[in-house]
Amino acid sequence: MTDRPLTSDPRPPHPAPDATPDLSSRDPDWWRQAVVYQIYPRSFADADGDGLGDLRGITRRLTHLSALGVDALWLSPFYPSELADGGYDVADPRDVDPRLGTLDDFDALVREAHRLGLKVIVDIVPNHTSHQHVWFQEALRAGPGSPARDRYVFRDGRGENGELPPTDWQSVFGGSAWQRVPDGQWYLHLFAAEQPDLNWDHPDVREDFRTTLRFWSDRGVDGFRVDVAHALTKDLEEPLHDLGDHAAGGEAALADFAPGTHPFYDRDEVHEIYRDWRKIFDTYTPPRTAVAEAWVPGARRALYARPDELGQAFNFEYLEAAWDADELRQVITDSLATAQAAGASATWVLSNHDVVRHASRLMLPPGTDTNAWLLSGGHAPAVDAEAGLRRARAATLLMLALPGSAYVYQGEELGLPEVADLPTEVLQDPIWEQTGHVRKGRDGCRVPLPWTTTGPSYGFGANGAWLPQPPSFAAYAVEAQDGAEDSTLELYRTALRLRRKLIDGETLRWAEESPEGVLQFDRGDGWRCVTNLSTASVPLPPGEVALSSAPLKDGHLPPDTTVWLTR
Repeated sequence: MTDRPLTSDPRPPHPAPDATPDLSSRDPDWWRQAVVYQIYPRSFADADGDGLGDLRGITRRLTHLSALGVDALWLSPFYPSELADGGYDVADPRDVDPRLGTLDDFDALVREAHRLGLKVIVDIVPNHTSHQHVWFQEALRAGPGSPARDRYVFRDGRGENGELPPTDWQSVFGGSAWQRVPDGQWYLHLFAAEQPDLNWDHPDVREDFRTTLRFWSDRGVDGFRVDVAHALTKDLEEPLHDLGDHAAGGEAALADFAPGTHPFYDRDEVHEIYRDWRKIFDTYTPPRTAVAEAWVPGARRALYARPDELGQAFNFEYLEAAWDADELRQVITDSLATAQAAGASATWVLSNHDVVRHASRLMLPPGTDTNAWLLSGGHAPAVDAEAGLRRARAATLLMLALPGSAYVYQGEELGLPEVADLPTEVLQDPIWEQTGHVRKGRDGCRVPLPWTTTGPSYGFGANGAWLPQPPSFAAYAVEAQDGAEDSTLELYRTALRLRRKLIDGETLRWAEESPEGVLQFDRGDGWRCVTNLSTASVPLPPGEVALSSAPLKDGHLPPDTTVWLTR
């Protein structure tokens, strides 16, 4: 892996204006109520015109994030990769993919972000590598029984000639979780075959990731998002056991096992790794932050968020909740309790690079099979884009009023819907091929952003984009919304500006009485959030309107609308 001289930013980061709490380097807890903007680098901005987003493109557009009012940016993987899984197949975790730039470009990005008062969080992928990683290539050359193979999970197959996989374990992306190599052995891959799982019992693996954490921290990175944080440790004692009806990957399989005992998900031993990482994080001033992507139930998620581990974990129950007042209230209450039990702050997210964008998803009827909807091109059922945007804006104001950190996915500040009708011939997500064209995958939420109303890629780059953008993107472009009073972009800007001024504490108080289908809670001294999830308008509570996701009518709050009130 690349080992280059480290550089650092000689200038201290400037705190964002009107920051509450202090988000500068003076406050080690800046992350507890931060708004973090997720960038999917290949789809954000293309500086060299090759159709693929890159680091220089991001740097040129950082003023967009500064004007938006977020506190930090999170970069999805930008490392060398053949893109077998959108960059999460990492060939070298301490370098930049040449198509996306260089380490010098990365350093320039960090310097500019810090100059603008933005923190920088990077994705790390510890569960697996790319099959192009030098370690895996060494393992293939070395053959069965070699020390090089011990860094991964190689096993002999079953059957008379080893022609059957070692177990019936299934990949998250579909099919067997085992891939056979020419010499007859099999290796484990919980995701794509191009993503062999590492063996976290091996000291080389643990030490190499310590090096990776220090490498990026020394370059000025402020925190880490840990991909598939719950899958690192595995029960690899022989003989490996079939799982039968429980063989499929995913969170649902956890329910069939006592907590911490699943063969490869959410094992108790994984927390030893994160306690070790925390010791590294705390050697920096301020300490580096981290957030776990752990698809586990709330009580188990709290373990990853403990102060002596990663400190924070994504709350996927909120993302998956229906547009229903009772369900959302319960999820919010439980999530806050879970975070408090861990000594962490809660996290809230509505969209990311793995799910259908919430401007479309929230309009789907309860129980809708989103994959079937994607396969229909978004036509069965059809989604009313205007109604979807209205509900998405209401959901956003609700999320931004909650105590804790909010994670915003690129393009949601523009109100972008899912591009559900991508032709199958342009799909890049390995899920499409690996499931035999049964699951369409995640490309629809990864379509490159529109910056201008015209041009071959709506300002994304000088030429086309790696995934086709629909003509409707012109109306969502930054250029079209900038300065437009009622635009979604201006709603986000206003909400984030007000949020800084209104944040007080990390708790909320539910209103004693609310109309059916309405959520009401107070934050701090005099900030009330009211969301109408019912089908009828309701009287507006007392208070001065600070912001509303949609126009109010005659002192009433219409359906699918959120209002912030102050006293």
